[in-house]
Order: sequence, then structure tokens, then C-alpha cells
Amino acid sequence: MTASYDRNHLISLVRQYALRFGTFTLASGKIANFYLDCRQLTLHPQGANQVALGMLELLRTDMPNAIGGMAIGADPISAATITLAGQQQIDLRGFIVRKEAKQHGMGRQVEGPVESGMSAVIVEDVVTSGGSALKAVEAAREFGLQVNRVLAVIDRLEGGREAIEAQGLKIQTLLTVRDFGIS
Repeated sequence: MTASYDRNHLISLVRQYALRFGTFTLASGKIANFYLDCRQLTLHPQGANQVALGMLELLRTDMPNAIGGMAIGADPISAATITLAGQQQIDLRGFIVRKEAKQHGMGRQVEGPVESGMSAVIVEDVVTSGGSALKAVEAAREFGLQVNRVLAVIDRLEGGREAIEAQGLKIQTLLTVRDFGIS
């Protein structure tokens, strides 16, 4: 039996495992009254499957050669998505963007079975300012990957979409904070 993406199930899983209320400092430095700890979702078996199914659905009409993003948030998303792609005989490669190039070995910032010239999408768990996704795009492009879009699990609707689009990139998300009654 082939599973299919169930948006309502994903919303339920986010509520159960990833959405927390309180006072939090975000990566952007902003103070927020809610936090989306998507690793609690993307490292959960049902969450990983729903996220990967959703990502494959977004990719279906324009499948790139590769999918990846900034370590650590993008890693489980990429891994789950390439695993499901492989089960469907789709040759979708994964890659990891390090925060900075290694100082040993091959000295790479982009790791994985990818080559210059391949088409790629950047994945992100949560988009807030868009900064992390844009850093990943920059590193992937420097490596030689052809990146023209960003996919994310959740958009916080705090300017990230606009920042990404301002760089000429398309952005698609599975959910936004409005799906949780937050605006």
C-alpha cells in the first residue's frame, strides 16, 4: 500500500509534537510567544513520512536532481524525502550544506552524491526571516548546483517568503502558522 500526503494529519502531528507556547528566542534573534521545534516532527516516524510525502507532492511536477539544505534542520527532511523517492524509483539525490566548509578531508561545504550542474531545491523546516534558506542557496550555488526554489514545512509568515522571493526564488510550504490559528 502506497501512503499519500495527508495535510490534516501533518497539522495534527505538528500540534502534538512540534508546536510549543511560551517565550522563545528565535534564530533571527526575535522573541516569540510560540516555537516550532520541527525536529520533534521530522525525526518522528509518522512526521517524517508525512513531510516527505508532502515534499514529493510539491516536487512532482518539476522534479530536480537533488534536495538538501542547511544542517541540521534540513537533514531529516532530505533523508526522508530521498528514501521515499527511492522506493518510488525516483532518482532524487540528497545533500547537506554545512554551516561552513570542513577544514579537513575534501574541505567541502556541500556534501552528498551531487555534482556541479545538477538542479536542486533547498529544504527548510521553518521559514522565519529566510536567512538560513538563503545561506543554503548561496552555498549550493557556489558548489555549482542550479537552485531556483525553496521548500519548507512551515512558514511563520514573518518576512521569510518575501526575502526568498526577492532573491528570484520560488518558495512553497506545506503549512503556515495560520493553519494553527496563529497570525
